[in-house]
Amino acid sequence: MKKAFFILGFLGLVVINSAQTDSADIIVADSTEEISDSTTMEEIPEDNVVEEQNELTEENTMQETEEEETSVSQSLKLKFIEGGPLFMSFVLIALILGLALSIERIIYLNLATTNTKKLLEDIETALSNGGEEQAKEVCRNTRGPVASIFLQGLERSSEGIEMVEKSVIAYGGVQMGLLERGLSWIGLFIALAPMLGFMGTVIGMIQAFDIIELKGEAKPDELAGGIKVALITTVSGLIVAIILQIFYNYIVSKIDSLVNQMEDASISLIDVLVKHNLGK
Repeated sequence: MKKAFFILGFLGLVVINSAQTDSADIIVADSTEEISDSTTMEEIPEDNVVEEQNELTEENTMQETEEEETSVSQSLKLKFIEGGPLFMSFVLIALILGLALSIERIIYLNLATTNTKKLLEDIETALSNGGEEQAKEVCRNTRGPVASIFLQGLERSSEGIEMVEKSVIAYGGVQMGLLERGLSWIGLFIALAPMLGFMGTVIGMIQAFDIIELKGEAKPDELAGGIKVALITTVSGLIVAIILQIFYNYIVSKIDSLVNQMEDASISLIDVLVKHNLGK
């Protein structure tokens, strides 16, 4: 009986200990779940805070860029008004017209550029396969001054090589005039813009001296208005001249390259005609 009670007591202690450990594990698990839930609950607002901060920084940067753009435009408007709307408007008109002519010339010259090597190959294959009429059709379907010169040379091929050379040279001069059309106006605006600026400078200095003449002596802040008008008009005229001069030099270099291309292509055309026994 004692052994039975001892065994029962021992088993009771084991059961109690296991129950205590299970309850402890459950409590620990519950506590860890609560901690994890609390951490997740704490992490969520932190992420929201970071997102809100990012949105605020993006909004601030956008506002800063908008403010910078508006400040630049406002400063330009202010300088335009301070320089005198009369003279600054003439300088602005010179800039607009000069840029319009420059852009038109650049587009025209880029469209006038032709792959002369491919054009000569097409003309030579047309002469060998279909004769002069097919070669003329190739020239008509090709854009640019080189194709027009080739067409004129082929039109005179029946009159001899000398007439072909004369027609090519004459029509090359016509095409050169078309390439240089409007270039003198751009040069006029380049020269006119700083002259208008200098005119505003002279008038601004005259206004400053008028103040000195009226008052006998003048303070620096009273003379600042006329001097500011003088400097702003001069700077604006020089900036316009620099911008248009860059476009002018690019256009002139493009025209020179096209003229050299036309001359080389004309010589090659005469060689092709002699090769195919044309122009005799």
